[in-house]
Amino acid sequence: MAKKNETTDGISLWERLDRPASTPRASLTPRRIAAVAIGIADREGFGAVTMRRIATELGVAPMAAYRHVAGKDELWALMVDEVSAELEPPDATEGWRETLRTHAHRTRDGMLRHPWLTQLPVPLLALTPARMAAVERQLASLDGLGLDADTMMAAFRAVASYVQGAVQSEVALAQYMKEQGWESGDDTRRALAPQMTYLLGTGRYPTYLRYVQGAARKDDAGWQFETGLECVLDGVAGLIGRAGA
Repeated sequence: MAKKNETTDGISLWERLDRPASTPRASLTPRRIAAVAIGIADREGFGAVTMRRIATELGVAPMAAYRHVAGKDELWALMVDEVSAELEPPDATEGWRETLRTHAHRTRDGMLRHPWLTQLPVPLLALTPARMAAVERQLASLDGLGLDADTMMAAFRAVASYVQGAVQSEVALAQYMKEQGWESGDDTRRALAPQMTYLLGTGRYPTYLRYVQGAARKDDAGWQFETGLECVLDGVAGLIGRAGA
């Protein structure tokens, strides 16, 4: 995939998209290219997305697509921006906690719909208009609560990092189970039973053994996500409380 397109003239992708189109009715646009790429990634995984494949689905020559999207970094950024627009809350939320919670759950939902998001380079996730708008909403909910600028950003990033890590693990487990032909948590535990039985039988992990024997929500990913999220939000609440003390 080409890394540079001379037609970009060194101008940011987003600045180019903000400019008035010279041919308003053009059938090939960066947004249309991104939509096709997202469809391929959703159906077949991120590895199936190439400019040649996109061009084939659009019925154009690969170089025609390169005139609109300079290379893989711009394509990834466009894909992220398109799906990030789905994170816009349907209704206004009140208060920092509800704002962060709503965004966290909508991010999880989006990543589960588009598992390929867990495979993208993390820096790309911040530098698109839709992603920046989402960050702005969350930072604005924390603004004016007594946190300095650095602490406010650290609090936001703590929540965002939790969401990213938790959902990456959830997606990775689901993909591994599918590859192994395991259809449920019980299938997974049966397959791993020999290793788990030996390790727990050594007596070295008594607390983990208590979890294995007593946990009732091992397969409830939604509950696990929400509970972990509340732990992080409680931490943010503690920061805000101390700032206002």
